Amino acid sequence: MPFKPELIEPAQLAERLGDPQLVVIDLCPEPDFVQAHVPGARYLPPAATQNGRPPAPGALPDPVQLRRIVAWLGLHPESDIVVMDHEGGGWAGRMLWLLASIGVRKAAALNGGRVAWLAEDLPVEPGVPEPAPEAGTLPVTPDTSESIGKAELMDAVRAGTVHIWDARSADEYHGRRSGAPRAGHIPGAVHYEWTRLMDPARNLRLRDPEEIRAELARLGIDGSRPVVTHCQSHHRSGLTWLAGKLMGLDIRAYPGSWAEWGSCPDTPIEC
Repeated sequence: MPFKPELIEPAQLAERLGDPQLVVIDLCPEPDFVQAHVPGARYLPPAATQNGRPPAPGALPDPVQLRRIVAWLGLHPESDIVVMDHEGGGWAGRMLWLLASIGVRKAAALNGGRVAWLAEDLPVEPGVPEPAPEAGTLPVTPDTSESIGKAELMDAVRAGTVHIWDARSADEYHGRRSGAPRAGHIPGAVHYEWTRLMDPARNLRLRDPEEIRAELARLGIDGSRPVVTHCQSHHRSGLTWLAGKLMGLDIRAYPGSWAEWGSCPDTPIEC
């Protein structure tokens, strides 16, 4: 069964507080969590979702670290998981991708995250991050179906069998700025920055999916081919991956992202 992400509104989550199966995972900055967080939420530093090792720091953490994350958060097979962040969904989307990559089949993102929760004056509590009262027992079952590696992507680029969604800034896409030795973009990639998915007037909730779908189609991502999305380290593209899944696109993440692609001498690049 493929992974099925969902969006949950703040008011809906508020109604479910106290449910023993509910696990809210908060990926905001730690000082913000300490000051105020959703009651009962469990904190995970965003960097913990990444491998951190060059040339692909955005790769999935190793199995030992993944099991530590499961234990710390108290994740069990029956857990009802909701993830949230402070920035409109980048880290939340990446966390959902991580969960999908260890065999979880269903989880939700809080629409608008911390920004929307606070704006609606919903309950909060202070407190430092602590491990779950009971260590998680969720099995870590590797699932690579939501990801693509560099070698496979290179073959797909040469064959023209995928659409590539570049979630980075315009400066990065056009090679004016780079977080890797080489600058530019993957040949044929479509630039649609991750921030365009957010609605600032609605506390960083996702914009109307049909509007996003129409904009992507005008740029060439029309659903006629599978989609691969990336950024620099699969943080920003966590949101584009999530949005693509919610819109029903056949989409995978390239976790190596530009950090890896732009560090290799043999990868094709355009500016």
